[in-house]
Amino acid sequence: MSLNTGDPAPDFTLPGSGGAAIALAAMRGHKVVLYFYPKDDTSGCTLEAQGFNGLLPDFAAADTRVIGLSPDPVKSHDKFCSKYGLQFPLASDESKAVLEAYGVWVEKSMYGRKYMGVERTTVLVDREGRIAQVWPKVKVPGHAEAVLEAARALA
Repeated sequence: MSLNTGDPAPDFTLPGSGGAAIALAAMRGHKVVLYFYPKDDTSGCTLEAQGFNGLLPDFAAADTRVIGLSPDPVKSHDKFCSKYGLQFPLASDESKAVLEAYGVWVEKSMYGRKYMGVERTTVLVDREGRIAQVWPKVKVPGHAEAVLEAARALA
């Protein structure tokens, strides 16, 4: 499934880091950055998380919440948050239902071997719960800054 600007963002409630449930509907009225990443504590995912974490005050000033989402279990998210001092929630989608709803659980290939995994993607959701912008196949350097600029530009 591919998501388009203006589409309703697929709603979800997932377990999150720190034991809290993370519900997209509960954030209506705020802008939300959903960034989908493959795995806790790997080099690219750590750099991406640190990028968003470092800009959290700027995202807050733009009335934008940041949520990381991966198929890792909550216990892994808690360790990842603790190790790197992450100040935003990480949602756990072990069933991969939300990853599939957003179209980011895809067939990948490495060294000729095919497998299913998360395509690093970021989705900006507007205050009404609609998709404002999608960044597919994210390259980490400068990405959090680009998302922040888009969030600031969104009413």
